[in-house]
Amino acid sequence: MADIHSTARPRSSAARVCTILGFVFAVIAILFLPPLFGLAGIALGVVGAVLGDKPLGWYAAGASLAGMIIGMLIGAALYSS
Repeated sequence: MADIHSTARPRSSAARVCTILGFVFAVIAILFLPPLFGLAGIALGVVGAVLGDKPLGWYAAGASLAGMIIGMLIGAALYSS
């Protein structure tokens, strides 16, 4: 049998922690300082995905982007009224 080497990294607990924090920051970004927590959540999601927590790391990055946009829209609506 041929030795097939996988290029994917095994998932580590650090990857899972980064992914979970990415989701938490996505929720916080809706309510408080969307640019700060949104970008931090995106970074943590990408780090989690690169460390091996796929596809949840990418989902956390996407959720953080969505949370950042939603939070900024809510902030703009509240500021303009």
